[in-house]
Amino acid sequence: MGRIFEVRKATMFARWDRMAKQFTRIGKEIVIAVKAGGPDPATNPALRRCIQNAKSVNMPKDRVEAAIKRAMGKEASNYDEILYEGYGPHGVAILVETATDNHVRTVANVKSHFNKGGGTMGTSGSVSFQFKKMGVFKLKPDNLDIESLELELIDYGLEEMGESTDDEGNNIVVLRCAFVDFGKLQKALEDKGITPISAELEWIPTTTVPVTDAQAEEVSKLIERLEQDEDVTKVFHNMG
Repeated sequence: MGRIFEVRKATMFARWDRMAKQFTRIGKEIVIAVKAGGPDPATNPALRRCIQNAKSVNMPKDRVEAAIKRAMGKEASNYDEILYEGYGPHGVAILVETATDNHVRTVANVKSHFNKGGGTMGTSGSVSFQFKKMGVFKLKPDNLDIESLELELIDYGLEEMGESTDDEGNNIVVLRCAFVDFGKLQKALEDKGITPISAELEWIPTTTVPVTDAQAEEVSKLIERLEQDEDVTKVFHNMG
């Protein structure tokens, strides 16, 4: 098992700003999961994934419970998940995932961010062909028989497995599978008693655009603008 390929990380927020954004994102994901599959995590795999991810960013349990209750209420917002595509400076492809209750506001804001950040917003399909949507599971390497686990999980859709580090520099193991195998791999880990640090659906670039440090800083400023928008949940890029 070698190092798993990851694209260059964009500039990160200050710690507390990043945490607040993560809480907001996961809160919306909980609402979407509950509305689609009910409030019981035992029978709702999407909600179990959200709760796992909440734990990974230290989201308080009472906030998670409040989001579940809010989703069950009649006043809960209905969020639509919409993917926007475009190019940043220096030809870097960018995908923007959003969860919104106001399409008009969101598309106007995303377009404005691209324009002000030196990029161009594209049409559906103009950028996404350069990415592959995959399930991504991050595990703590402690007490894991990595080689045996890799062989066992191939039957459940595992495509890639390798070492990496998190934002704090801690060693982690990253598993990737095709989007359609996400639920199967999630259940396989659960059956083995393995609780991931996080379980996400991500857009992984099939090719990358090499950039200098100065160019990366320009692209990162646009990515940061997008990430700070209240309707944006995740931003993916192919900056190498």
